[in-house]
Amino acid sequence: MNQNWLDFLSAQSARIDSGEAIHFGDARSELSQAQTETILASLTDFSLIRATGEEAAGFLHNLLSNDVQHLDQNHAERASFCSPKGRMLADFLIWREGHDYLMQLSADIQPAMLKKLSMYLLRSKAKLTDAGSEFVLLGLAGSGMAEALKAAGATLPAAAMETARFSEGTVIRLDATRCQLVVVAGAAEQTWRALSAAARPVGTPVWRWLDIAAGVPHIRQATQDEFVPQMTNQDLLGGLSFTKGCYPGQEIVARTKYLGKVKRRTYRARIDANCPAPGTDLYSPDLPDQSCGKVIEAAPGPAGGCEFLASMLMASAEGGDIHVGAADGPRLAFLPLPYALE
Repeated sequence: MNQNWLDFLSAQSARIDSGEAIHFGDARSELSQAQTETILASLTDFSLIRATGEEAAGFLHNLLSNDVQHLDQNHAERASFCSPKGRMLADFLIWREGHDYLMQLSADIQPAMLKKLSMYLLRSKAKLTDAGSEFVLLGLAGSGMAEALKAAGATLPAAAMETARFSEGTVIRLDATRCQLVVVAGAAEQTWRALSAAARPVGTPVWRWLDIAAGVPHIRQATQDEFVPQMTNQDLLGGLSFTKGCYPGQEIVARTKYLGKVKRRTYRARIDANCPAPGTDLYSPDLPDQSCGKVIEAAPGPAGGCEFLASMLMASAEGGDIHVGAADGPRLAFLPLPYALE
């Protein structure tokens, strides 16, 4: 955690709680305006791991669910690290920085994942290090992204998952309306001031809601070892390669695809209640005595209540009667995803 950065955000009127900027004065207004205005968020709930060395690409390629060896300097990609049983232990956003690779993951699992991944190094000519303090991660969204970036001396990549370097770091375009900046820590305050002249600062929960609206779930500590990648739609988000060869859990992931055994998918939904914690169980009448799924990620929604992503049995979802936390808990209402579920 970069305490200097949190102190800076606090001086910019952020309310800081548990290492996150919760809001900049009016959480409800921030959510509402995120639908129509250009917004700026500090992504302190994510951290970074750096992979260096002449065999870094091959090392990551053999561990992760996507093709790292063919990742070029101008693109980013999603990937997962799985247990031998094919269950996700982490999801990553990966891009190149010169000869190195930067891997973004949830901050609450970064120390443990750095240690675990390092156990696979053995005699490999690669090294993994904590890069969390080297950079500050910023999220920018809205129709004014390009103009805001221009004020910071950066340009907006043309297409999703393309990257563009600028003097203070890297811009990664996530989708049509969102991008992320990876800014050298020493230049973060200057970059924030330039961007905030054209974009409204908002709390981290607003960005989490935008991820939910985009159908992009993230693995946190509470949901590790729960989902095969297809259960979190990683194949639909470009996070899986079925031609790259072996990696931990690959046999299970491939069998799920080729035998047509994808029985769970991630859905977007809302409830008129407080947000459930990641890992909260879901229940449906077709399985009265057991869970039919779990919440992956949740955040307050602009219409009130809570929006979330949850992985659940497709058969239960088709029934439409899903309850959160208990068989008689709040009934969820399904919301559309920006991509089609198979």
